Amino acid sequence: MKRAARPHNAPAIDAFSYAGYRFPPEVISYTVWLYYRFPLSLRMVEELLAARGIELTYEMVRRWAMKFGLGFAKCIRDTALARGDKWHLDAVLVTIHGKKHWLWRAVDQ
Repeated sequence: MKRAARPHNAPAIDAFSYAGYRFPPEVISYTVWLYYRFPLSLRMVEELLAARGIELTYEMVRRWAMKFGLGFAKCIRDTALARGDKWHLDAVLVTIHGKKHWLWRAVDQ
């Protein structure tokens, strides 16, 4: 069975169920993003959000990271452009003021 493709302009947070959480999806996704994007501890993320007026515990950050972190990563991988496994190395010889220069570039499939 084939999975229905999500349009590229649809936000990734729509794919998850946030039912039963008192915080909006934007706060949860921002918290998980902070934790995984930067080398921050759970308590540091808690303090950063407290400075912005969002009161939560480090345990909440840990639970959200465990529940939503892998799903967010999967959505990012699914929407990323596929990288080819074959590469072509291209070389060009250019003469500038009588001196020869080699220009190299790598191109994937």
